[in-house]
Amino acid sequence: MKKTLASAVVLIAVLGAASSDVSAGEKAAESTRDVKTIELRFKTLLDLANKHDITGIHAMFWQSPSALLVAKSAVPSEGEWAGFWGNDAIDQKLHAIADSGPVVLTPDLSRLKVVKLSADIAESYDPLEITVSYAGQDGTPKPFLMIMTWKKISGDWKVASEIILPVPAKSHPA
Repeated sequence: MKKTLASAVVLIAVLGAASSDVSAGEKAAESTRDVKTIELRFKTLLDLANKHDITGIHAMFWQSPSALLVAKSAVPSEGEWAGFWGNDAIDQKLHAIADSGPVVLTPDLSRLKVVKLSADIAESYDPLEITVSYAGQDGTPKPFLMIMTWKKISGDWKVASEIILPVPAKSHPA
């Protein structure tokens, strides 16, 4: 009886370990798929931005008053850079930028990094150059960082926040 009970306990432990290994393997595969999906969505977003396809960009954002875009401001009272909360404010900002003239986002995809923070939240980071004449910018390509938070909603990855930060020019000591 003791031998049978001990064998049963060992068998349960072995089967439990095997099923958790499969589960861990499945989770790793899903995480890899999610990262690849976000990388593709990131590229799609930049393609839409370069085409000034505001409707396409809108569809990629989380539809929420908590969706956020941080971008250059043309309104002095907002400061140089400001947060635009909610889809209406984001759409208005993107229309204003697109209407200012050519906008070209050139990513450094070799440096694109995507990290899953949880099952339904991820963050991406990519250095890029942006050429734009909006809000006093002179149309010269300049370095920026694009940091995005992605939220998985009904199986689809949406942009929850997009933060575009200018990279300060390097100072050259005299």
